[in-house]
Amino acid sequence: MKLLRVGTAGAERPALLDADDTLRDLSGIVDDIDGTLLADAAALGRVRAAAESGELPALDAAGLRIGPPLGRIGKIVCIGLNYHDHARETGAEAPAEPVVFFKAPDTVVGPHDTVLVPRGSAKTDWEVELAVVIGRTARYVESAEAALAHVAGYAVAHDVSEREFQIERGGTWDKGKNCETFNPLGPWLVTADEVADPQNLSLRLWVNGELKQNGTTAEQIFPVGEVVRYVSQFMTLYPGDVINTGTPAGVAMGRPEPKPYLRAGDVVELEIEGLGRQRQELKDA
Repeated sequence: MKLLRVGTAGAERPALLDADDTLRDLSGIVDDIDGTLLADAAALGRVRAAAESGELPALDAAGLRIGPPLGRIGKIVCIGLNYHDHARETGAEAPAEPVVFFKAPDTVVGPHDTVLVPRGSAKTDWEVELAVVIGRTARYVESAEAALAHVAGYAVAHDVSEREFQIERGGTWDKGKNCETFNPLGPWLVTADEVADPQNLSLRLWVNGELKQNGTTAEQIFPVGEVVRYVSQFMTLYPGDVINTGTPAGVAMGRPEPKPYLRAGDVVELEIEGLGRQRQELKDA
């Protein structure tokens, strides 16, 4: 299923994109697309049955904002340097263990919402990423194979980053990762049963129409299952938590000088095979 949330920011309602690409209203069946729903197999079954029946009310998509496909996100765990080609382009060695950092849930915006360049920023960068959405509590999971059973679905994430704040200002990476609007998510949450192999997905990103990133999740150093297993050794993952699993090569930081960092007026578009497409215009904060 392709689950999404539509409407004005803070007042989104649950919806579904059916097999004919018709937008359907789910608000008569569920309150929201969130961890509570994803952890409830019976509720998801009712959603699936309603979708297959063709009886869900259609929504007019014209002019309707698409919000983040997940509400009430618990935490966003991010994995850095998780693609062989990205590590090479930044001159870093492939890490022996996943590099873990966090983004605050309030960085999340819709897939087509405005992204704000922070005040004082000179190095705002792009990163297309596969987002993993947790559907079952994961605590000390024993194997990567078992870890995949805890995944409810997948989405497109844009891990916007300010490299000077992240790397040159001391401390951890968090200052360069948590600026407002720095995690567009969506358009859909695609349930795990519709993603045959999360290690065989193409990722692409364009800036002002120019292709910048063109990668595949096959390049991940730590595959999705291993990432979930690993993270569960250090913290409990709950339904509604999100893991951003890293970005392939092609970011501005990895390019020759002068590096083409983002500025107000730039347009970024990104997509992951089968998971949808995003488009953001950048403005000054």
